[in-house]
Amino acid sequence: MIKISNNEMRLLWLNSNGLQNIKNQKLDVLQIIKDLGFVQLDTIQNVTRAHHHILWSRNKNYKEHMLDDLLFEGGNIFEHFTHDASVLPVEFYPMWKGQFKRYKEKLDKSKYYKDILDEKGVQDILNRIKKEGALHTKDFESKIIGEKKMWSRPVHKTTLDYMWYCGVLSTAYRKSFRKYYDLSENIIPRDILNKKISEEEQIHWLCSEALHRMSIASAKEIKNFWDTLSIKEVNTWIKNNKENLMEVEWENNEGEYIKSFTSLDIENKLIKLKKSNSKIQIINPFDPTIRDRIRLKKIFDFDYKIEIFVPKEKRVWGYYVYPLLQGSKFIGRIELQANRKANQLSVINFWKEEGVIWDSKQQEKLDVELSSFALLVGIENVIWLNK
Repeated sequence: MIKISNNEMRLLWLNSNGLQNIKNQKLDVLQIIKDLGFVQLDTIQNVTRAHHHILWSRNKNYKEHMLDDLLFEGGNIFEHFTHDASVLPVEFYPMWKGQFKRYKEKLDKSKYYKDILDEKGVQDILNRIKKEGALHTKDFESKIIGEKKMWSRPVHKTTLDYMWYCGVLSTAYRKSFRKYYDLSENIIPRDILNKKISEEEQIHWLCSEALHRMSIASAKEIKNFWDTLSIKEVNTWIKNNKENLMEVEWENNEGEYIKSFTSLDIENKLIKLKKSNSKIQIINPFDPTIRDRIRLKKIFDFDYKIEIFVPKEKRVWGYYVYPLLQGSKFIGRIELQANRKANQLSVINFWKEEGVIWDSKQQEKLDVELSSFALLVGIENVIWLNK
């Protein structure tokens, strides 16, 4: 059995996530999304929204309008859920038909949706979209039913979401991150929309593509990658595909070896591994490299939690704190806030990890990354508030 060192595992994972040896590559936003599998969407614009930051981390030529442009062009990407709301390459759409079915079955059993949805309401929305084209939730006037709570939605919003989850509607485009809904048949290319893929083929694709993008993973990690399958389905796939898989052991943060699965080309991947660069990179809290916090700890010995939903008095670090990656090691954390009108990116707090040596050269590398990050959102001034 092949044994993989902790450093090799770090390099494999970073390489799989497109964070190794970033140079002046030609920018291809769609290809970045294909390579990653998906890019998570998030509403919070602390400096820039998570999806923009994730794409910029892979190519510094990325600009904020580019993802919206790609969606608006049509036929390139679509939005749906992986572990959270994400954009995915449109060619993956046939593999999501099982996800649409699962969501429909789940929501049809939900008392919340049962109490709100009705056939007439669904048909009225469909008729309006057919007549008027893509619509935003503010184009409707229904109100919240019952007690108004934090996550309450008007009837039309709940109905639109239901049809979006089930694949009847798709996101046509966004304006200022506001979603406009249209019929999936108007958004997804017809050959892709009508492509028939068996459930077995969908499961095989989801498992094999997840493992390809993770390089090495357990059954649970394969399941969690897209978050569309059950652990039973993944284990059955592993059992039925043993001839195309290899068991390996990799060294975790505590020096223990963990058994996991990989593809048959793992030795070639290990041979091609290169020493990581010494640049410092600001990583988004929703970046695919770190979203699985358990895997993050096991590989990098780095404890991380986003504290946006933690009450201020209970936060250990801060509201929106970014991990700092250098080479194959997380070396610190930084709390940032952008004020676009004031043309200022503020460094609120900075912490280096225990054992990390911080000198003028390290500071210079961080300053270069901060300036580059600021330019992504059109800001020229970086101000350290804690100095």
